[in-house]
Amino acid sequence: MDIRQLRYFIAIAEERKISAAAQRLHLSQPPLSQQLKAMEEELGTVLVERSGKLLELTESGKALYRYALQMTQLMEEAVSEVKEVGNGVKGCLNIGVNTLSSVELPGLLHQFKRLYPHVTYKIQQNESSRLCDLVKNRALELALIRLPLQLDDFSVFHLRNEPFYFITSLQAFSSRKEAALSELSGYPLILPSTEGLGVHYSILMAFSEQHMKPNIAAECSDIPMLLRLVSSGFGSALVPATVIAQLSDPTIRAVKITDPPLSAAAGLIWLKGHHLSAAAQHFIELLMNKSGDA
Repeated sequence: MDIRQLRYFIAIAEERKISAAAQRLHLSQPPLSQQLKAMEEELGTVLVERSGKLLELTESGKALYRYALQMTQLMEEAVSEVKEVGNGVKGCLNIGVNTLSSVELPGLLHQFKRLYPHVTYKIQQNESSRLCDLVKNRALELALIRLPLQLDDFSVFHLRNEPFYFITSLQAFSSRKEAALSELSGYPLILPSTEGLGVHYSILMAFSEQHMKPNIAAECSDIPMLLRLVSSGFGSALVPATVIAQLSDPTIRAVKITDPPLSAAAGLIWLKGHHLSAAAQHFIELLMNKSGDA
């Protein structure tokens, strides 16, 4: 039996006449009678009995009617939900976020949730290179990463460049708002990234272009830990402006790098040539519209 036959049987059970059921289904009577006979033969039991001018369900017919209602309802719900997922009204947004980009994600998700309240989320935080691998392997659909990186396999929507700040607990910078990169080469620095990644590369290139070598004391991509290390006096750090929003320790000072201006870009990536869910497509549209309004 298929779902079409179950709908036929529901009409017969509720109308109690083949003629009325056929009219309701926009069919002629003979094909509907044949469908009923085919169901009884398949199930090996009588489903309806005639009582005067009306049809009555047998016990087998009553059992089939109950299940037919459930199954047709489930089918309708499935069709409705699949359409909603296809339209991005429901579904799951599977997104990765770089350890230095997590501050901006909550605001984006709040906007997205207002537009699509029934979408759920899977959010994974990791280093940019690892996020690229996860997108490439289809474990993630989208990822917010730090640039520059090798992105030949990906479509990229470039986000804003943001300035870097020198964060420190040193008293010498307690009243400073800005600093030149040349002033910082002697201080032990904690880099908020690891070798080969975008932020790490940007910082090293900035020093190299000024013919200087940074005094790297540590690398730490765990931002809460990095801030605790800076607060304790273990070292100072160069971080994108995104990190400044996480500062809650009054002993840490943030000094903008202005000579030369040091900045880094972020981007949203997805795999080229592969289907994106409607939820992912809507998130890209939101980000593009937000960037256009900025």
